Amino acid sequence: MAAVKRLSISGYITRLVLFFLITCTAIIIGLSAGPVKIGFNDLVSTFFSNNANQTFTQIIFDIRMPRILYAIAVGGGLSIAGAVFQAILMNPLAEPYILGISSGGTFGAVLSFLIGASFLGTQLFSFAGALVVMLLVFVLGKRFGELEPNVLLLTGVMVGAFFSAAILLMMTLLNDSLRTAIFWLMGNLSIADKDNLKFVLPITFLVSFVLILNSNKYNLLSLGADSAKQLGMNIKLFRNVTYLLTSLMIGTLVSVSGIIGFVGLLIPHLCRMIFGVDNRIVLPASFFLGATYLILCDTLARTIISPSELPVGAVTAIIGAPAFVYLLRKKFNTNIG
Repeated sequence: MAAVKRLSISGYITRLVLFFLITCTAIIIGLSAGPVKIGFNDLVSTFFSNNANQTFTQIIFDIRMPRILYAIAVGGGLSIAGAVFQAILMNPLAEPYILGISSGGTFGAVLSFLIGASFLGTQLFSFAGALVVMLLVFVLGKRFGELEPNVLLLTGVMVGAFFSAAILLMMTLLNDSLRTAIFWLMGNLSIADKDNLKFVLPITFLVSFVLILNSNKYNLLSLGADSAKQLGMNIKLFRNVTYLLTSLMIGTLVSVSGIIGFVGLLIPHLCRMIFGVDNRIVLPASFFLGATYLILCDTLARTIISPSELPVGAVTAIIGAPAFVYLLRKKFNTNIG
């Protein structure tokens, strides 16, 4: 691991404010863009005036703002989860969905479509499926009583592949719910119920805050397990708690958005290339830039073929895949040079 430079409190706060302002800019863009264009003055009037346009008020507070809040939770949560998994597994390709948790959540959702459950039932089934896979991978990913990064990663891939096969099998039995299942597989923020924000946002913010508070421990872990133990870290407990907390957050997010790929893989890599390897910066940067990325992708998804819309998971994949390849080639060429 490269040397971590000393970070002053003023420098840290300055960076956090910068990340926050970038996300605020994306929020303004997301509130303004759509089939009905809303100018900046109308936005200000809607939030701060008693004589605001009622149509604009309804569009902003009933349609666009809930989707933006979901984009913040899902984009930020997946990105910080990706950064954390890459740290505890010491593998740059680790990301939230590679551990199979998303496949478990999707399995639960598709199963609910198959039995005709309500939307609330779908979310409960999805969360339960993610929870089952989380615990299964947790138990099978241990070696000599401790989480072994390579074993955990391979276990997640295999369990995820099994549940993905089960999902395809169930989809052959669907008829009227097939389109909904496909949208869930591709990732879509429009399927989420805005009433569930009161559960999704607190869980995401609380878990992300706990992860950021422990960011310096991820720096120590990057030195290697033996070095971290010599510095007084309880590796077993720390990895277990990190895995369970982060997986709980991912299960919550998958239950409302379906599978949205490349966010948890691309954004942490981008943050490390821009800001270095210090997890005290990488983790909050991943959260804010992940939120920004998903807000902009969702805005593009609902405006590019307006009044219809694309699944946001398709947009993140179309943009994220070539961007990730470019970052890898640039990093490789830099190391060669």
